[in-house]
Amino acid sequence: MSRNLALNSLNSAAGAPGQAERCLESLFSQNPGLSERDRALAVHLVQGVLRWQIRLDWILKQYVRFPFGKIDPLVLNILRLALFQILFLDRVPESAAVNEAVKQSKKMGQKHVVSFVNGILRRICREKDHLSYPRPEKERHLYQSVYYAYPLWLVKKWSHELGPDSTEQLLKAGNEIPRLTIRTNTLRTSRQALLNCLLEEGITGRATSFSPEGIELLNFKGSISRLKAFKDGLFQVQGEAAQVCTHLLTPGQDDVIADMCAGLGGKSSHLAELMGDRGRIFSLDNSVPRLRGLQQNVNRLGIGSVFPLAADIMAPLSFLRWSVNKIMVDGPCSGLGVISKHPDTKLTKKEGDIKRMAMIQKSILTQSSQALSSGGELLYATCTLSKEENEGVVESFLRENNGMMLQNLSRSIPKWGIDLVDDNGFLKTFPHIHGMEGFFAALFRKN
Repeated sequence: MSRNLALNSLNSAAGAPGQAERCLESLFSQNPGLSERDRALAVHLVQGVLRWQIRLDWILKQYVRFPFGKIDPLVLNILRLALFQILFLDRVPESAAVNEAVKQSKKMGQKHVVSFVNGILRRICREKDHLSYPRPEKERHLYQSVYYAYPLWLVKKWSHELGPDSTEQLLKAGNEIPRLTIRTNTLRTSRQALLNCLLEEGITGRATSFSPEGIELLNFKGSISRLKAFKDGLFQVQGEAAQVCTHLLTPGQDDVIADMCAGLGGKSSHLAELMGDRGRIFSLDNSVPRLRGLQQNVNRLGIGSVFPLAADIMAPLSFLRWSVNKIMVDGPCSGLGVISKHPDTKLTKKEGDIKRMAMIQKSILTQSSQALSSGGELLYATCTLSKEENEGVVESFLRENNGMMLQNLSRSIPKWGIDLVDDNGFLKTFPHIHGMEGFFAALFRKN
């Protein structure tokens, strides 16, 4: 059952970001009797194929005697799914992976497809200890691209910006299965009290290394919404780097804050908690369904100072008639810092997307800064590792907006986060160095 759900999900993806994950959730809702174990396996299979697809395809190409592009996409996903199990899942017997793939191919009603799938997979099983990869000493970039399953353009980009050794460590970190991180709702409980509550539900957690509200759940499986602590509004799911970013805006109880690109309200609700649910937070997003989800989240957390607003933040924000003294811009980006959580980023993002995203981010910053009151602060944050979208956007924005001044975050970040600020005063976190998502943040003040 899990393998069939995974296959259906992969077949639905069609290169759209997050599509496979959304399809899998839909399939789960259509099969309410599915056990937690089967759900977990289906998720692991889908994520695994997406995470390692570039390597899987490299191997399959060596066993196909005709142009790789002529393989039926449905057949190709059957092969990828089986090959992932053969290479990466020790607990799944090779014979089981092959037999399930053969069963799936039989449903297509073509005998030559069954023979093709069976023949390739059995041959790979016999030769899997002698698979061929590019030689790292001669083709280092190509080797890293294939072996770690990242697009070649991204490997070259990171090697140029970060150096070859750091790039290899980053590639490894991005392939690790991420643990689930949550944020304590300090309006209702403390981190230690929440850890105790979770333990009573059989969930072991540990405090995050930097964020004072963060908890990393260890070996958690299943749906987070089933937990009593979640239903009681004691926590919100949020990565540690995102939690750190909210602290950089140093929100006060009397502040009026605008959260651009608010999404489901992770940062809005965190701001409210840090402000003691006082002041006022306007959460802007162009998606009404996301804003409905935001409202549900703040209701569950017991927050009353967050006000969702549907708006196009790339257009003038003159409708914001309140004096906004702080703005959070967590802009849309390429997401290269959260590949471990969203492995399909490797397959859906293209090199040309970087420049396009940088232009969008600068436009959002410009419009947001016009809504900021004199002396106010604006925090720009991304979850990507791309100089064009990070330092490049900051430099371009400052050139075109003389009234905005860059602030050194080392002067305002709490002591627990000082090691996360670089020599230029930017927040920069890396999965292979800090054990959290790759984030960037810069703080501006309006003269």
